[in-house]
Amino acid sequence: MKKFKIKKGDKVIVVAGRSKGVVGEVLRVDRADDRVLVQGANLVKRHQRPSAQNPQGGIVEMEAPLHVSNVAHVDPEAGDRPTRVGYRFVEGRKVRFAKRSGAPIDS
Repeated sequence: MKKFKIKKGDKVIVVAGRSKGVVGEVLRVDRADDRVLVQGANLVKRHQRPSAQNPQGGIVEMEAPLHVSNVAHVDPEAGDRPTRVGYRFVEGRKVRFAKRSGAPIDS
């Protein structure tokens, strides 16, 4: 299993592609395909038939997965600026921190 520094619930910024600059929360991580689903990024339109969940049917706008290399963590202290992630041990626990500011990502 591949190890990503991005987890579900993290705040990330899209750094490449047509949604570049969009900041959102990670909704899902797919390690098998190296992809993440970011809220409000990479929106696509899908035609849907009427069903129990969507009785009207029609055209639905939804997020599509992005490659993990096209997103970066948002620095908790530097606003909406991207940062790389490092690991350090604090009180016997391994925690992630932002390399730009040194602020912890895991609280």
